[in-house]
Amino acid sequence: MRIGIFFGGTSREREISFAGGRTVFDNLDKGLFQPVPIFVDSQGHFILLDWQYLYKGTIRDFYPPVAALPPARHPWQVYLESLGELSEEALAELIGHVGRQVQASELPKLMDFAFLALHGPGGEDGAIQGLLEWVGIPYSGSGILPSAFGIDKIAQKKLLKATGLPTPDFYVLTAEDWATADPAATLSMLGRELGLPLVLKAPRQGSSIGISILKAEDPALFSAAVDRALFRRTLTAAEWEELDEHGRLAWVRQLADIREGIGLPVTATAHHADLPAVPGATATIFAHPEALLDFLMTAFPSASAVVLASTTGETQVLVESFVAGREFSCIVVEDENGQPLALPPTEIVKGTEVFDYRAKYLPGLARKVTPIDLPEADIERIRQQCQAMFRTFGFEVYARLDGFIQADGTIFLNDPNTTSGMLPASFFFHQAAEIGLNPSQFLTYLIRTSLAARRRGGLKPVQLTAQLGQLDAAIAARQQVQDDRLRVAVIMGGYSSERHISVESGRNIYEKLSSSVKYRPMPIFLAGNSEEFRLYELPINVMLKDNADDIREKIEQAEAGHAAHPVLARIRQEAAGITGTYAGQPVAAPRRISFEELAERADEVFIALHGRPGEDGALQQELEKFGLPYNGSGAASSAVTINKFETNRRLREAGLRVANHRLAYRLEWNADAEAFYRSLEDEFPYPFIAKPADDGCSSAVKKIKNRAELAAFSEQIFRQQEDLLAGPAEVLHLGFKEEFPQKEAFLVETLIGPDGAAKFLEVTGGLLTSYDTTGQLQIEVFEASEALATGEVLSLEEKFLAGEGQNITPARYATDAAERQRISDEVKRTLRQVAEILHIEGYARIDAFVRVRQSGAVEVLIIEVNSLPGMTPATCIFHQTALAGYTPYQFIDRILDFGKARAEKIITSN
Repeated sequence: MRIGIFFGGTSREREISFAGGRTVFDNLDKGLFQPVPIFVDSQGHFILLDWQYLYKGTIRDFYPPVAALPPARHPWQVYLESLGELSEEALAELIGHVGRQVQASELPKLMDFAFLALHGPGGEDGAIQGLLEWVGIPYSGSGILPSAFGIDKIAQKKLLKATGLPTPDFYVLTAEDWATADPAATLSMLGRELGLPLVLKAPRQGSSIGISILKAEDPALFSAAVDRALFRRTLTAAEWEELDEHGRLAWVRQLADIREGIGLPVTATAHHADLPAVPGATATIFAHPEALLDFLMTAFPSASAVVLASTTGETQVLVESFVAGREFSCIVVEDENGQPLALPPTEIVKGTEVFDYRAKYLPGLARKVTPIDLPEADIERIRQQCQAMFRTFGFEVYARLDGFIQADGTIFLNDPNTTSGMLPASFFFHQAAEIGLNPSQFLTYLIRTSLAARRRGGLKPVQLTAQLGQLDAAIAARQQVQDDRLRVAVIMGGYSSERHISVESGRNIYEKLSSSVKYRPMPIFLAGNSEEFRLYELPINVMLKDNADDIREKIEQAEAGHAAHPVLARIRQEAAGITGTYAGQPVAAPRRISFEELAERADEVFIALHGRPGEDGALQQELEKFGLPYNGSGAASSAVTINKFETNRRLREAGLRVANHRLAYRLEWNADAEAFYRSLEDEFPYPFIAKPADDGCSSAVKKIKNRAELAAFSEQIFRQQEDLLAGPAEVLHLGFKEEFPQKEAFLVETLIGPDGAAKFLEVTGGLLTSYDTTGQLQIEVFEASEALATGEVLSLEEKFLAGEGQNITPARYATDAAERQRISDEVKRTLRQVAEILHIEGYARIDAFVRVRQSGAVEVLIIEVNSLPGMTPATCIFHQTALAGYTPYQFIDRILDFGKARAEKIITSN
């Protein structure tokens, strides 16, 4: 069956939709379904997307294509709407770079079913559902009317009130009323009617976009919260004048952000203190951030303020009473008989009051506890109330219902979502795993249930009955076939500062392999310490916990003899009709296994660990003892590349360019901190780079600009306690829950800069090795990606948070194609040398700076080598392999094939 996956879209949640669509594409059971990627751009065009663009980090990495961007003085990340009005010819040419435009009437020829991964307006409001019904295509999730209710928070509140279901008191403030309102008087009225704190929401947005909590009766903060919900911003002359050039660029960039800012295009109106406002004055519209920056530069300082408003902003603000309670989220699905079945509700334990975009989608910032830690009777009341809301709103197939339970037991439900986020560890898959369904199995169930819902609604009943019969027969046939796929143990987790990213990588590998016809993956979590590795086989529900620490906690509970929560047993029994057909094995507890048992149960191993252990050769040595093939470099090479100081020393001795560097030791610092600082300052002028010598993922990599930052970095990395030191954390501007390891030494490097070069950029290049017919090692170096950092160094968010950061592949070494390729070949030649010098095998990622001199000379300065690079869903190595013709699955397959061939080669040579 051909499954059209609709993702992207016009809303502010388009990046999460893009990432979710990729998850669906990867996890569809390839033995049952053929995925057809339909990217919906920000102006609503349907594009049959070339598969390689699915694996870009953000939409802006590929669309609009770099070739279509207008010239600008500054590097901007923009969406299609920033290009202004385009002719049909220009639009067709632009779309032709990434795929082909598809008209709605053509969709039935491309697909048998539409899986909707779209979020927000245009995706969850009934619009796309109505279009698909018009052209006769069955689709996932709820129908037109419940989708329209699901997007409109104000309509939801009115329906909840009308049906007697509990909901916080609320007030609707319109933009028209706000334009003439007295902020202080309005706030006073709301305080009397609703009480403080107040929650202000954009009524048609998701992912916590546009939400504010107002605790105090402060008219200025209230006005800012209203503006946030309406997607407006007022910039005063004083605020603008305080910013330097970099600050002004950052301000415009933040304003243009569709989640944290107000997005583009915007209307801009300059106000002058000494001139009366002109009624009905036409505001100027700016679509591109460069044009907006130019306007602000000319408007100030003569203007006293500039008012900016999104052209796609809201017209109302929903103001609610604040609910003090424990926050939860519950997925409700239809069971095999079409009745609502609430899955185990998850409590959201967050570090900030709002479960915001960053906390929702970056691993490790919030905890998801499933089921919520409450008495069984309270959990059952939550489930019953969620099922009642599902029926009341007429939802179909599935929905995600969020709410709060107060200390007195009162339950408030709010913000139902008819399309849940579909990232690998989202509530959507997280709760399904608690009844034993992996992502591939859950998607199969939802497709089958959606077909039944559309038939029930009268869409092509004869055809859909036949489709259902064919799908049921295919599912039944799959269950009868003996599973003789290759068994791959995917080892993830560990105990380094990169453990959360390791889990993301491991899950991605697991999901790519589990939906294939060749491999049967087995998730393995590594715990312990450098003295003892402890391996645990994970059930799917534990593997899909939010982060490594949550997984480790579940392992500890299992080892302590804690039984599964009784409510889980009941829900699993209620879901037996689903899992009996779709799940491969019952849910179990984490179980420790030895390396001997691992060797008996696995044919090969994929190490998805980062840092120590994993990239240091120790685990590789253990696997070699038991004859288990594994991915990546051998033990000796890994022991070198984990050590950035030793890696750079060897490369320098071989004649390659690296930064000047030295190790700074705790012993020196303890003995005489002042002498320690002076010694570093004498050798390395500010600014310079300080970072751990054996961690990656931008963990604790800092640009040190002065003595205060050097002292703070030293104090933090040499601290005795596990918790971060508050003072140094503030000096270093560490983010919430930012990882900062404890080390005995750190690496200090000269800050690499342009040094007068005509072109200067940071790149990261991947490679893959294989054996030729004579058994000789061959190294395939991919086109490198250009990494763009918005701050001083590439951040964790820019590497791993959906919609953040930008990697341009291939790197833009020159505008002329032939010159660009000449430089690229020189870069690849150097990266190949690095691999040869360090005896890298399997695959790797090498980070470097590139200088192109006016004369055309190319200088490649190596930063570091990753022998087990991150394999998260949108990592840039997948962008590079796509250019070489490998899908992510094919790349992983080649990596595993090499590991097996190497093991066989060693046996033969012995």
